[in-house]
Amino acid sequence: MAQKEKKILVIGHKNPDTDSICSAIAYARLKNRILERYSDKKADTYMPVRCGHVSQETQYVLEHFKVKPPKYITDVSPQVLDIEIRRIPGISEDISLNTAYRIMKEQECVTLPVINEENSLIGVITINDIAESDMDMFDNHIIGKSNTPIKNILSTIDGKLLCGDPQACISTGKTTIAASSRDIMDDYIQKDDLVITGNRPDAHRAAIRNGACCVVICGPNRISKEIIDYAVQKHVTVIETAHDTYTTARLINHSMPVKSFMAHEGLLTFKLTDSVEHARDVMTKHRVRDYPVLDTEGHYVGMISRRNLLGLKKKRIILVDHNELDQAVDGADDADILEVIDHHRLGALETAQPVFFRCQPLGCTATIIYRMYKEEGIEIDPETAGLLCSAIISDTLMFRSPTCTPMDLDAADELARLSGIKIESFAKAMFKAGSDLKDKSAEDIFFQDFKKFNVGEVSFGAGQINSMTEEDFPEIIAKLKPFMEKELTELRVDSLYFLLTGILSESSEVICIGKDAMKNVEEAFGVNSTDDEVIRLPGIVSRKKQFIPPMAMLLQQR
Repeated sequence: MAQKEKKILVIGHKNPDTDSICSAIAYARLKNRILERYSDKKADTYMPVRCGHVSQETQYVLEHFKVKPPKYITDVSPQVLDIEIRRIPGISEDISLNTAYRIMKEQECVTLPVINEENSLIGVITINDIAESDMDMFDNHIIGKSNTPIKNILSTIDGKLLCGDPQACISTGKTTIAASSRDIMDDYIQKDDLVITGNRPDAHRAAIRNGACCVVICGPNRISKEIIDYAVQKHVTVIETAHDTYTTARLINHSMPVKSFMAHEGLLTFKLTDSVEHARDVMTKHRVRDYPVLDTEGHYVGMISRRNLLGLKKKRIILVDHNELDQAVDGADDADILEVIDHHRLGALETAQPVFFRCQPLGCTATIIYRMYKEEGIEIDPETAGLLCSAIISDTLMFRSPTCTPMDLDAADELARLSGIKIESFAKAMFKAGSDLKDKSAEDIFFQDFKKFNVGEVSFGAGQINSMTEEDFPEIIAKLKPFMEKELTELRVDSLYFLLTGILSESSEVICIGKDAMKNVEEAFGVNSTDDEVIRLPGIVSRKKQFIPPMAMLLQQR
């Protein structure tokens, strides 16, 4: 059965900033608007997501424009939900083996899930289980021991109910064929037995007289009213079938409910959110043909097998505001990357197929997306304009960053007009919200905007916060130092740096942790510090354009 087409995820980098979040939202909207040109329905093929927590600055922006944060995801590696799941219907534990077999033939499968009324999995029945029920030697009490419903017998032997309750069950007694003399039958047929017989009124009366639970009369018969009345009087169920006695006896075991033969312990199942890698490992270790799939609440969804792994559809993603796998959501290397929209340096990114790649030396990814709206001739609504303008203000530090270009300025002016905001007052409120870090933990502050970089065999990480004032910097520095010492080992990098940037002073205090960390900064920027771990860099406000390039060049030369 064809599966519903999965959405294409538009996602920024880890520890997303305002540009990463707002650009993902705006670009997903642009792509959907382009699709709507070719359809009379509203498109939602492209969905913005995030792979990190929303910062206070970004939260202020989203709340101001009444936009919900994108869905949070941690990994885009292939999951079971990306496999073509066979939507085989679940069956009740009370249906007959015969019915289960017919469903298997219709569905062209060899395993059926058994579910309860809440759609929770309670067992599985396989074609082998049905075969074993037919081939194994059971005693003649098996029909009763299986608590077999009368309705199952009716459907299995194509029977007609002459009297009795079809919802009743045979729960005791043995199954016997009344083919002997009357004397022998009187001695052999006991209370609650299931009796199979042909057109023999003496056998019918003997079975009813001895208290049989059910009498099955085979072949072309005309059952007398006397027999029916006698059965009603004795509360005995009577069924007639056109099958002969041999065929009926052979078929009747197939009326037993599947619950007596299904596997119900130690079931191997997968959840929709399980990774394909995990599913593959389990399938390698266990020789099971089919595996039930459950949703996050434990409800049955469908079945998968080894061959379904061959039709795996990877998640499709678009990267915005980054182009390096180290900064991308986990599992990006196992996804189909369709597009990259960015304004950073080019990193090491390999794709399995050609992609649309747009990278421009601008102050903000949002500026690129603004230009794409204009190129497509699509009007920017006030809400989207506000998000894009906020991203430009944030990334360019209200146009003070050296990364800011005339194109960023023009875009911000136009977007501010469309969204109805006053840039200076809005920027102050936005930066104030983002720099209120007194109640934040060291971890929250450090990872608010953090990225890892690799230069040859050397790796380092750099985080940054921006603030309109610097009065809280000493307290934040004291909080971050011990945390960064611990994270140096956790992140497996050679050194860590954290920039506390004063927007108005246009300078940064840099915490340097790790081997040669302070020495690297002093040499890269030609300055000296009296502190072993903190150095002031006047005029340095952009991590992307002013801090990372000199550090990378120094490490490359070494």
